[in-house]
Amino acid sequence: MKRVRGFVTGSILALLTVGALTLSGCTIERSGHAQEGEENTTTSDAGDTTEPAAPAVSVKDDATDVDPSEPVVVKSLGDGLEEVTMLNEQGYEVEADYSSDRRSWTTSEVLGYNRTYTLTATDRNGETSTTVFSTAQPAATTTVALSPLADSVVGVGQTIAFRFGTPISDRQAAEEALTVTTSPEVEGGFYWLNNSEVRWRPAEYWEPGTEVTVEANLYGTELGGGVWGASDNATNFTIGDRVEAVVDDNTKTMDVYRNGTLLRSIPVSLGRDTDEWATPNGTYIIGDRNPSMIMDSTTFGLGYDQGGYRTPVKFATQMSYSGIYVHAAPWSVAEQGNSNVSHGCINVTTEAAEWFQNTVKRGDIVTVKNTVGSTLSGYDGLGDWNIPWSVWKDGNADETSAW
Repeated sequence: MKRVRGFVTGSILALLTVGALTLSGCTIERSGHAQEGEENTTTSDAGDTTEPAAPAVSVKDDATDVDPSEPVVVKSLGDGLEEVTMLNEQGYEVEADYSSDRRSWTTSEVLGYNRTYTLTATDRNGETSTTVFSTAQPAATTTVALSPLADSVVGVGQTIAFRFGTPISDRQAAEEALTVTTSPEVEGGFYWLNNSEVRWRPAEYWEPGTEVTVEANLYGTELGGGVWGASDNATNFTIGDRVEAVVDDNTKTMDVYRNGTLLRSIPVSLGRDTDEWATPNGTYIIGDRNPSMIMDSTTFGLGYDQGGYRTPVKFATQMSYSGIYVHAAPWSVAEQGNSNVSHGCINVTTEAAEWFQNTVKRGDIVTVKNTVGSTLSGYDGLGDWNIPWSVWKDGNADETSAW
């Protein structure tokens, strides 16, 4: 297993950096006292003596914009810590732990945004230090939703989606907060579909059996524009069998394979052979599977007065965000296998639609070829594999987009 931050080998990630806020460092300082390992002495007629030192604190006194996700640490520079307390402005005492030898003290709970803390530390030598500091004060915070869902089994084409609640102006900071861990390790990278969503995908389809863990450690991360991460998130999934379908407009068939073995060849009718309605070529990723749904042409701009429709269909399996599905179309059975009559969807019989929906899973791949249409956009939402790896691997975190 390999865990990597960044962009290549092993899975990786980065998530958020926000505004112009600056985090205070976490260097142990002693406010005028000698550093650990140094001697602080005064010379008198009686000879050299060592002055007792107050405890050292990892946050500077009067510091502002402190990262609330970083633990606060106190170290004894004398005989051990007698007592350490840290209170917020409302008098709440922060939870913390002493080391077994009481020479250090570390907070054990995450601090809050917009808080002021007073830390008082007394050493057994009688010396006391008091530190007052405040944490970051975001203009706004954002969460991130992850997919696929935790503990799911998905197809070899599944990509990882990170959807932020607000547009992210510092994409690089966001990516650095994201981590993808795979077993076995794979080469992969991030690519932004828009200012609120970044995807991670491997260079090639996953191998069945691969286990993937995803972490979005956003809390305490500046994401630009005064926005900070509101909370962390995580998910995990496993790659299942390689199930794929190949739709060929030359033969008007859809061949479905599992691990290289042909399961079934199904007659289909695709989008009408016009620039407007032809089914796009390219690679699709299976998304939602709906036993029944209403297909409404107004969702893709075809009004009812223009020949549009609002039709209930059965066994609609999503292939694109733009409204392309494999679904039951009993009205076009006569055309299935010989001509194209749909508005872009893949029409099959009711029985075949049910079989297909029960055979595929989220993340399986469908390849459409030989239509008169263009290629499905890589920004469609389920068209990630249509962005060449040569483009994807370079990323676009530094690009300024108008989305």
